[in-house]
Amino acid sequence: MGKDLQKHDQKATPNDSSLIVIPQNAPDGLRTWLRWYFDHAVTTVARSQKEQVRDLNLFIRYMEQTEKTDARSMWTPRLSESFKNHLKGSLHEDGSRNWSDRTINRVLTHLKTFAKWIHGLRPFPLGNPMAKIKALPLTNSLEVERALSAGERRRLLDAADLLLVSGGLSRNRRKHDVALRPRRKGYRCYRNRAIIYSLTETGMRRKAVTAINLSDVDFVKKKITVEEKGGMRHTYQINKEGLAAIRDYIQNEREADFEKWQSPALFLSPCTNPNGNGRLTVKVVNDVWNDVCKTAAIEGRTPHSARHAMGRYIIEKTGNVAAVQRQLGHKNAAYSMQYSRITDEELNVILDGR
Repeated sequence: MGKDLQKHDQKATPNDSSLIVIPQNAPDGLRTWLRWYFDHAVTTVARSQKEQVRDLNLFIRYMEQTEKTDARSMWTPRLSESFKNHLKGSLHEDGSRNWSDRTINRVLTHLKTFAKWIHGLRPFPLGNPMAKIKALPLTNSLEVERALSAGERRRLLDAADLLLVSGGLSRNRRKHDVALRPRRKGYRCYRNRAIIYSLTETGMRRKAVTAINLSDVDFVKKKITVEEKGGMRHTYQINKEGLAAIRDYIQNEREADFEKWQSPALFLSPCTNPNGNGRLTVKVVNDVWNDVCKTAAIEGRTPHSARHAMGRYIIEKTGNVAAVQRQLGHKNAAYSMQYSRITDEELNVILDGR
């Protein structure tokens, strides 16, 4: 894969081309350069590398479609700008965009690093093709307008508690008396309740919920440490109500499912499920969330709305951006600062009260 690449001592960093020498007769297509790049320059975790490969291949495929080649010499600043505009204008059949501004900026960032590395080894004819490509401006928002309100959170948790009474009951009212309907085989009311509490009482992402292992939960220190985006582990604080819901699930349901799966995952698929490895998928978390929201008569909210609500709650209680950053695991404090924004509804209340 990298035999034509002469490498000295250590693996180079994306910005350090001094350790690598490219033979003049080496292949000069971007797909070859991509292999060399990951062989000799990329040092991020596996999950991040997978994302980079996807983003860089997105550009290479675009280049092959428009230029009919992946030749390095054909990558120019105008082609980069054309690709950026292509991403901005690409739409689904329903008219919605394929890529958000934030996703486009991530793709451009990966391209900038890739182009700079190549340019340091074998300069492009028209200069670094990504040097003057600017990121898209982002609005000063994390969609906090879609955060769960305090009232919605109360209704959601009440609906989650109601699962222990009526969750998963048979829908066949003709066959069974309404008051005596049996619970559907494989339905896990305690598990589903604990999932809702894990989302609302920590602010973790839905993917993180599926990644929690039983050993990740510290019932004494009220902490859950879990692998988050990019492969990094982050520790969330959780309140006593959230821990109680998790403990109820462990005591009432988890053991029977663990006997089949022998999985370290905290939340397990029912033992009646014939497929999988026991660990839940993001789709299951979404389904649980949507089911409880329907009972609570809450519309337009996603599991991420609980994360936004946690950010708003901490800001309102403490006014401390660092506290939000610590709980939600934001690497950039700017993301945490945006929770201090006032919503349109709050501003209207203030103005109407003059």
